[in-house]
Amino acid sequence: MDVAIPRPSVGLPGVSMAGFRHHAPASVDISMVAYPSVTLLVDLSEGAGVAYETHGRHEHGSVVVGLLPGDFRTTGRGVGELLQIRLEPVAAAAMFGASTELSGAVAALEDVWGRDAGQAEDRLRAAASWDERFTIAADILGRRLGAYPPVDPQVAYAWRRTLTSRGRVRVDGLADEIGWSRKRLWSRFRSQLGITPKRAARLVRFDHAAHLLAAGHAAARVATESGYVDQSHLHREVTTFAGLTPTALAAAPWLAVDAVAWPTSSPTQRPARGSERIPDLR
Repeated sequence: MDVAIPRPSVGLPGVSMAGFRHHAPASVDISMVAYPSVTLLVDLSEGAGVAYETHGRHEHGSVVVGLLPGDFRTTGRGVGELLQIRLEPVAAAAMFGASTELSGAVAALEDVWGRDAGQAEDRLRAAASWDERFTIAADILGRRLGAYPPVDPQVAYAWRRTLTSRGRVRVDGLADEIGWSRKRLWSRFRSQLGITPKRAARLVRFDHAAHLLAAGHAAARVATESGYVDQSHLHREVTTFAGLTPTALAAAPWLAVDAVAWPTSSPTQRPARGSERIPDLR
């Protein structure tokens, strides 16, 4: 699998992107591991493209994956291209509206964006390089980011603190920091980001632990460094969020791709250059 990421000059707050190109002679079946973002998977393949399976439903084409999608798998074979866009919940709320509807769900991009989805796919598919695709995607997203009112500054702050603390923050402490009651923070956070503050902290902490496991660290050490009570606590949380044991999670194919595409979590990896031209697949 070839991976490309944007140059630093191409970016929006709370938005990350990567481009994937695979050539699989046999069918590929990859389970997506929960990540603290709303994810857009824009299928730019010719022909059958990529298929998704979630909650017993099958989808083809581009999809929006909400927070905590549950059992979500992607399959495909042959040559395929995919643009993956990660939106922090604050950015997703500004783009899709402050709603809980996407949490725990996977929806066709067309159902969320309407006819704009097809127009965006056409523009991206016609681009000659990943650099051009990233620029087009940033333009499309930038226009949509102002479509809805921003979340409360206090909610945005609470989310950022949850991320920077790697999920090791208490809801009572967050409420004190922003001058709200615990009940008010809980209510506003959930209604605007689609997840409770406590669940968000657990998801962020799990994500940190998952990447440590994928990097080869022992489960006992990961439990300590991630703030779990003990290894059994880590095991329970991994099972809750991924449906896997820590050992199985460490070998999950999605995390192997993740480590290449997102070098902040694996600085030793070298992703493909964003300026790579896209081969003619016709």
